[in-house]
Amino acid sequence: MAPQPPELEFHIVLPTRSRRGRRFAAALTDPRRAAGPHDHVAQVARAAELAGLSGAVLPFDPGGAESFVLAGAVLRRTRYLRVTAEFHPAVATPVYAAKLSLSLARFSADRLDWKLADLDPVLARAHGDFLDGPERFRRAAEFLTIAKGVWSGGGFSFRGRHFEVLDGGFGEPPLAGHPLPRVVLSGTSPEELDLSAEHGDVHLFDPWDDIEAATERLPGLRYGVRLRIAAREDAAEAAGLDGDLTGGYEGVAAALREFARRGVTVFHLEAAPALEETYRIGEHLLPLLAKEDAGVR
Repeated sequence: MAPQPPELEFHIVLPTRSRRGRRFAAALTDPRRAAGPHDHVAQVARAAELAGLSGAVLPFDPGGAESFVLAGAVLRRTRYLRVTAEFHPAVATPVYAAKLSLSLARFSADRLDWKLADLDPVLARAHGDFLDGPERFRRAAEFLTIAKGVWSGGGFSFRGRHFEVLDGGFGEPPLAGHPLPRVVLSGTSPEELDLSAEHGDVHLFDPWDDIEAATERLPGLRYGVRLRIAAREDAAEAAGLDGDLTGGYEGVAAALREFARRGVTVFHLEAAPALEETYRIGEHLLPLLAKEDAGVR
């Protein structure tokens, strides 16, 4: 029997700020509070779960709420949704990042994934990171090597240019025995592709990238695309909407199927207003895709 193609995954990119520019962290951890602007991110995540999407993405936002804090809150407020936390490898040691993630994984049925961010140099310096050029990717590779090493047991040692650990690891309960988060990486430079080939599970592209050329260097990975999306009943109603992919439901579904034919099976979708658009994706787009592909989830 021929192997079944991987299922299509649709992940909504969650807002890290309210529509009024406020931060979200306050009410997320207390479901007894009345709904307010700070609950919006949790509402979008629950909408994604109810609408049948695969997951949600918390982007690294220097001016918004911390992605790991929001990820913990979203994991607590959902039951099945996979949650991807995007972070920069200079924000913490890889051992601490692994312990933090293991703690989240333990209390969320292992639904946490990682996405590494590569910051613009000006923004990186504003966060105390003055590392430039290809050395950034060497640091990211060391970060992932150590994080994976200590995750998988005890007695792990590593000495690199940027990080060093001696006899580290989480080989005993309660942190032992959890699967590694999926690692999501992106970019099309040779350094970014090499990093993903060594450490990635999913490689994300922009819709204008030469996906076919890049995937030749990334055998065995899953391929994804990040899209700003806006879909309506017909193309006329969608006219004037902003996004990488806009139009009627049938046209947008056809465009997503075309990405799937090019090998893309993971979609990170950004839509605004996030709550309403998430329901539209679940109610209108996913059923259209499911008619042709039973592997959509």
